[in-house]
Amino acid sequence: MSAAEIGLALSVFFACAVEAVEALTIVMAVGFTRGWPSALAGAGGAAVVLAGAVAALGSAILDLPIDTLRLAIGLVLLAVGMQWLRKAVLRSSRRKALHDEDAAYAREAEAARSAARSRSEFDPYSFAISFKGVLLEGFEIALIVLTFAANDKHIALAAGSAAAAVAVVVAAGVAARSPLSRVPENTLKFAVGVMLSAYGVFWFGEGAGASWPAGDGFLFALAAVILAAAWVAVAVLRRGAPAGAAGGAELANQPPP
Repeated sequence: MSAAEIGLALSVFFACAVEAVEALTIVMAVGFTRGWPSALAGAGGAAVVLAGAVAALGSAILDLPIDTLRLAIGLVLLAVGMQWLRKAVLRSSRRKALHDEDAAYAREAEAARSAARSRSEFDPYSFAISFKGVLLEGFEIALIVLTFAANDKHIALAAGSAAAAVAVVVAAGVAARSPLSRVPENTLKFAVGVMLSAYGVFWFGEGAGASWPAGDGFLFALAAVILAAAWVAVAVLRRGAPAGAAGGAELANQPPP
């Protein structure tokens, strides 16, 4: 396996793991509060829809010219990567509060307790909330898998990495029987944002006809430049952040990622 393929697998794995943690929080809140059969049915239904979309769109995408694909893929990865990186930089610099899985779980559980109960064994509320949560969080997983898979026809590698990430997160959730609040989500988003942005620049350049020095190895140079720029942004924003801004003492004591 080449360095680029290893980077691809890791990028997909960690990106999908972050989204899977957020989807798992929703399903667990509904399952523990209202019952598991309908919650799991909703999650399973969304997973089937996403798998079907990836299979159908993957076949169509693979038939497109490679240069056109790389231009499109580069733009998509840049958009997703920079969005993740922007949020991670803002959270690391105390400009935005850290994502709190425990708080998200509490909100979902309270909403589930307040919703009307069904008299039948099938609970439409649990099904709908789980379906919607997994579908929305899973959409980004599907997008990442499709974009990575389309370049150089690595659909099996991207899909396998995504499946492994989801399996690991679900297994950890089952073992813990609670939200995975100890997962360093912002650090993961920071790292994934850097990797997705680096791949975006690399593949967009290739699609536009650029020839990178050192070939795939230039990805590491791009990632280093983007990471350095993000660290500088964190330092600059922290310097100007007001003393109790978005995150309080916890963020004040957190070093840059």
